[in-house]
Amino acid sequence: QASDDSVHRLDLLVEETEKEVAPGRTQTVWTFNGQTPGPVLRGKIGDTFIITLKNEGSMGHSIDFHAGDRSPDDVMRTIEPGESLTYEFTANRSGIWMYHCSTSPMSLHIANGMFGAVIIDPPDLDRVDREYIMIQGEQYWGSDPEAGNDPDAVNRADPSVVTFNGYPFQYEHAPLSAQPDERIRIWVLNAGPNLPLSFHVVGTQFDTVWNEGSYVLKGGSGGAQVLPLLPAEGGFVEFVPTAAGHYTIVNHMMSYAERGARGTLEVE
Repeated sequence: QASDDSVHRLDLLVEETEKEVAPGRTQTVWTFNGQTPGPVLRGKIGDTFIITLKNEGSMGHSIDFHAGDRSPDDVMRTIEPGESLTYEFTANRSGIWMYHCSTSPMSLHIANGMFGAVIIDPPDLDRVDREYIMIQGEQYWGSDPEAGNDPDAVNRADPSVVTFNGYPFQYEHAPLSAQPDERIRIWVLNAGPNLPLSFHVVGTQFDTVWNEGSYVLKGGSGGAQVLPLLPAEGGFVEFVPTAAGHYTIVNHMMSYAERGARGTLEVE
């Protein structure tokens, strides 16, 4: 859960760098602080966030925080290499909010890795035994890895891979972990830029679903099998696996799972 701090300061450094994006594939990615997704920020309603964006890339970049209520004209403007800006906002509403580069073409900047999440806890958020975050993103490879993603493939919405947290199939090789009868919360954000997400954990039923700022399900006899999210939507699910085993995490739009949006929760 969020810390007791009411002011959160972060420097976000824009870098364009070479990075392994899948087994056997290294290409240019555009990052916040050298990683994609960028750092996860977390706070409470009423907290202030002071973000310093520094552009050390080779082209113009910018940032848009969905967690803030700000006029785009100043804080979301594109800054050139060597420039910086300060983006300050107060979190007025709970949610798992996307942030991303908003420089045109926005789809290409997001596909190249410039996205992340801000979690603003709802005031009634219960404690759980384990908590994870899964951010779906897409990659559109071209013939030249140094050029990053292929703009034409982005425009066609025809991804080479679909990822959780920036790398396809990574949680099959390094599963998430839990023990039987633990309550697990998974925060989920669909960063896009194009594809929907039908988030499902095989072998479980969600007894709590929180989607775009409100509870869809909490308590009672009902259950849910998916958390459906369009690009830029987010929420969380909770469930309690009662037996040891390997529970597959998927985007239940199965062709996307088969391109990398798949992992494992190992309960032992």
